[in-house]
Amino acid sequence: MQSINSRIERIPDNGYNKKLLGQTGIGYLFDALDGTMLSFTLPVITALWALTSHQTGILASSLFVGYLFGTAFSGYLGDRFGRKNVIMWTLVIYCVATMASALATNWEFFFWARVVAGFGTGGEAAIMAPYLAELISSKYRGRYTSLLTGFFPLGHISAAALSYLIIPVSDNGWRIALFVTALPIFMFIIWRRTLPESPLWLESKGRYKEADEAMTRIEIAAENSLKYKLPNPEKNTSIPSIIEEKKFKKDSFLTLFSKKYIKRTIMLWVVWFSLVYTNFGFLTWLPSLLVNQGYEIASSFIFSLLIYASQIPGYITGAILNDKLGRKPVLLIGMAGATIAALGMANFANSAATIITFGGLMSMFMSIGYSVLYTYTPEQFPTSIRATGMGATSAFSRVGGILAPIVIGYIYPLYGFSGVFIMITAILVIGTLTVMILGKETKAKSLEEVEVVYKDGMVSNSQEKDHEKTIGK
Repeated sequence: MQSINSRIERIPDNGYNKKLLGQTGIGYLFDALDGTMLSFTLPVITALWALTSHQTGILASSLFVGYLFGTAFSGYLGDRFGRKNVIMWTLVIYCVATMASALATNWEFFFWARVVAGFGTGGEAAIMAPYLAELISSKYRGRYTSLLTGFFPLGHISAAALSYLIIPVSDNGWRIALFVTALPIFMFIIWRRTLPESPLWLESKGRYKEADEAMTRIEIAAENSLKYKLPNPEKNTSIPSIIEEKKFKKDSFLTLFSKKYIKRTIMLWVVWFSLVYTNFGFLTWLPSLLVNQGYEIASSFIFSLLIYASQIPGYITGAILNDKLGRKPVLLIGMAGATIAALGMANFANSAATIITFGGLMSMFMSIGYSVLYTYTPEQFPTSIRATGMGATSAFSRVGGILAPIVIGYIYPLYGFSGVFIMITAILVIGTLTVMILGKETKAKSLEEVEVVYKDGMVSNSQEKDHEKTIGK
């Protein structure tokens, strides 16, 4: 039997790929909707329960405490029990916990409900990108995983729109808005029937019959979309198949820190931390910062909506450039652009127009960075630890999500709006320099190559030429 990777690599782009993108993307949309809704409920809850700035910062971090544990455990569980099971059950966890948070009568209960909801959304977000990456040929993987992250701004925009329409209407508007974000519970039934388990994961576990059956169903769906039969997979002799090599390693979390992966792990952890710290610190506090600057709460929602909308061209740009220029240069464009925009927020954001301009640019460039990272990260690790690598990286980044709202809660009263964004600029500079020094290119590399051919992140010239010939076919 040909390896699963060789069978995936010869499938051209088709309607079934787009169907998978839509199904997984809806998960990201509601994850973003749920997380962003917290930032819009904070000004209301702060007034309702008479919270201090420090308490508001702690409450803002609740979701990211859950993210921390959700992303860490989902990676381990995804590598052990399969991608599909983790995707479905994390969905249930976040929906039920979100409903509970809508019934909270004090900020302490709300905090813990949001922690559990964050466990679900974090777990789902960490497992979805490597799952989709394992189902798409390397020729299109960058585009699809970038487009997958493009569902995040749709969730952000939906949250801003719902908040504007629902929260100001009544004293319980924030509760109604949270109930709306829990509606995707019905998707459990749809995903259970329609999402395939990753054939690459099944193969990596030696479950050949199940892997062949899952791959055959994918091939049939692709052929039905293409209206013609797929060619037989061509074996790339320069890349030994996983089955031939019988490399069913029982890798663990510690493998991420082995000599082969340590540089990649450090690079990914630092850049993810810097982006998550910046993104969630900025977006979570934005409505509250605007209210503190003297803008009415309804106006702050409109400003936030416009800034969130700027993420859409960012994700589209990332999707277009990801497979054209390569992961590293596009990631650097996103990081550097966000750094310059954050500096602009610190020095020139003194009116509605400048706040929207620099905030929108910052949001757009961070989205370019995110769109690349969700492709780049799964490509750094073999199938045996791909979900673990993605989960551990995402988990560490959530430390940034936890710290940022708390740190901002302390910095803002002391140094004001400008102080917050000077701090954010410094964090982005560290992330940018780390990518420049430690980042390596993975454009157009099959996932099988990552496991078998890579040595300290490099491929020999002869292997590279053989791979390009295969891709050309």
